[in-house]
Amino acid sequence: MKEPQLPPPGADIPIRPFMETKRPTRYLVIGAGSRGNAYARAVTRTTPGTIHAVAEPYPFKRREFGQNYIWGLKGAPKPGQEFTDWRDWLVWETERRKKVSTSSNSIDDAVGVDGVFICTLDETHVEIIQAIAPLNLHILCEKPLALSLQDCLTVYRTLQPPTHPNAGASAPTAIFSIGHVLRYSPHNKLLRKLLLEDRVIGDIVSLEHTEPVGWWHFSHSYVRGNWRRATPSGDGSLLTKSCHDIDFILWLLCSPTSLEDAGAKGQGSHFPRSISSFGSLTQFRKARKPVNAGTATNCVECPAASECSYNAMQIYGRHLEHGDRGWPVNIVVPDIEDVYVTKGQDGATAALLAKLAEDYDVTVQSDADIAARPWYGRCVYEADNNVADDQVVTFKWDDEIAAPHRLAKTASFHMIAPTEKQCVRRGRVYGTTGEIEYDSTTISIYDFATGKTVVHDVPKPPPERAESHGGGDFGLAGQYVSAVEAVVNGGLDIQTAQARFIGCTLEEAVQSHAVVFAAEEARREERVVHWEDWWEKKLKHQSVKV
Repeated sequence: MKEPQLPPPGADIPIRPFMETKRPTRYLVIGAGSRGNAYARAVTRTTPGTIHAVAEPYPFKRREFGQNYIWGLKGAPKPGQEFTDWRDWLVWETERRKKVSTSSNSIDDAVGVDGVFICTLDETHVEIIQAIAPLNLHILCEKPLALSLQDCLTVYRTLQPPTHPNAGASAPTAIFSIGHVLRYSPHNKLLRKLLLEDRVIGDIVSLEHTEPVGWWHFSHSYVRGNWRRATPSGDGSLLTKSCHDIDFILWLLCSPTSLEDAGAKGQGSHFPRSISSFGSLTQFRKARKPVNAGTATNCVECPAASECSYNAMQIYGRHLEHGDRGWPVNIVVPDIEDVYVTKGQDGATAALLAKLAEDYDVTVQSDADIAARPWYGRCVYEADNNVADDQVVTFKWDDEIAAPHRLAKTASFHMIAPTEKQCVRRGRVYGTTGEIEYDSTTISIYDFATGKTVVHDVPKPPPERAESHGGGDFGLAGQYVSAVEAVVNGGLDIQTAQARFIGCTLEEAVQSHAVVFAAEEARREERVVHWEDWWEKKLKHQSVKV
């Protein structure tokens, strides 16, 4: 296939010429995997927005996505609704805009979109954002934004309007949101209100936050799956799994209470003074392999499989036996639904076992080939993973003298793999007048003065929302669509919509990622990172002004 000709950076491309009357906003989803489906469900079920197009290389995923959210079971895609590659969409959209800008009549069969959901593999985000930036579309990018600080700053340079010598920084020209979903769940929004607005425990003194990843979930994604190896810059599971937990802590302890009011009050982020971290690959390594497993490297051939908790045939087979062909089974066998429809349960089981039987031989295959794809049947003690399965990050703040209630405090975060709970986060916050304990459903407040405990039972979202980070996926997608709707149909300026609905700027998203990179540097080098000096040096090295 001939490589499509993309518009050069800075090309003069007509901006949203199709916006003439009020109508539901339209979105392209790039990547029809689990995250793309999560956001599409949220948009179609709870917002006035519409999913208009999909770009996905895998035919079954693309067709299923389109049937579920775009053209329906009995419909067919219209021009501009289905693409095998986001580059094909970009070429199509560029040509569409040229045609519309030179035509006096509306072009009914060439409808564009207002915004884009980027839900592809982490390493592709920077390229996509750089390529589509000239279109000036609103963007929601799945986390992490990028796999290195340099790439995060590249995104910042790409999307941040230029600074004029006499007029200062230009206002942003499009909404930007990042997949830090923990900010948007009903539970966490209430927790933040209680802490920062109602101040139910006075001034915060310390916070402890834990993400229990889940014993088999970690083995699926971070031992056998796509995120099992550290990035080229050496960053690992803290970035790919828990960057939104770090962002959650910063959101509670650093960010202004209200971003919309922050400018008027001259209030920025209250960053920590120092960051440290310890962690390693503790469990999933050869030294812990059961002796009776012998030389087996794959669960299908392992003599100890029946005795092993991490037996892949048992983990994935159990889901399939219960009729669950969604995540994680459809990650192992992407076309499992097609196989089930055409060959039944036995055929689906056979397809799963065939996939799990796939293995590699380090004496024959190159390391690059092995790293290029997941191996879901591989022995967890013989895998090529190298990311930490146990990590602690600590933060220390100084007083911010110019602002009330932004005082010295500490925080710790613990990411731990072998747990019963799966991503059911929990923690405690200690204050000057009380203490808060929270999990993913309740918030308990103990008051020192009265000796009483008040428990807030956060209303549980419907099952389809609860499975999406406690409603965070729906909350994030809803706020993003609300921001775009306010701009496109409500006439609200970008900066106000960004503050009011997203509650996070591009700058804050980049800095949140930077804290993760700082923590990983502290872990690798076994030292304390002093944030202000570290950040200043990084920006100077990259020649970026943030």
